[in-house]
Amino acid sequence: MDFSLYFPIWDKLTPEEQQYLSQNIIFRKATKGTVIHDGNISCTGLLLVGSGQLRSYMLSEDGRELTLYRLFEHDMCLFSAACMMTSLQFEVIIEAEKDTELWIILPSAYKKLMESSVTVANYTCELMATRFSEIIWLLEQILWKSFDKRLSAFLLEESRLENSSILKITHETIGNHLGNPREVVTRMLRYFQNEGSVKLSRGTIEILDPTKLQQLAE
Repeated sequence: MDFSLYFPIWDKLTPEEQQYLSQNIIFRKATKGTVIHDGNISCTGLLLVGSGQLRSYMLSEDGRELTLYRLFEHDMCLFSAACMMTSLQFEVIIEAEKDTELWIILPSAYKKLMESSVTVANYTCELMATRFSEIIWLLEQILWKSFDKRLSAFLLEESRLENSSILKITHETIGNHLGNPREVVTRMLRYFQNEGSVKLSRGTIEILDPTKLQQLAE
């Protein structure tokens, strides 16, 4: 895989900046379930996804998870290199949701580029603003949107990502994404099943009526 085809502003860098960046990246393959960044103990570096899918989430003191955002092909994550920005205290965990190929940009090298290149600095600010906007949107969903609406939207999004109406996902995993206990997810899914929207079986959820779920999500 060619890093230059995936880094969003590669063509805007000078040849010297391109060479420097190329010398400070690490290519890595991560199997599904691998924790790539643990916010409590590591300053991994910036992550650039070549293929696959990553999940960024926060972990509460009592062990509950909440998905903040997902990363797909061409996406880059700054929060895995928060150590290079002393004013940013934002601990997240990043794991591979699918087998993933990615690059890790060394934080010291990227910080040097950010300080010397207006292009890199502007891009970094835009990327940070985008990620914080996603998190603010998530908070608004949690605060103002009922759980049935959030769950409906999640199921439809999963169906779109997997390109299938049959989702191989557990109730606990859904709870980890949405920040709710498994029991709450199970009760709501059973309600959806009684309404004819989904069919539940061990380890799978089949979407029977996406229109009804869409109407509820909206």
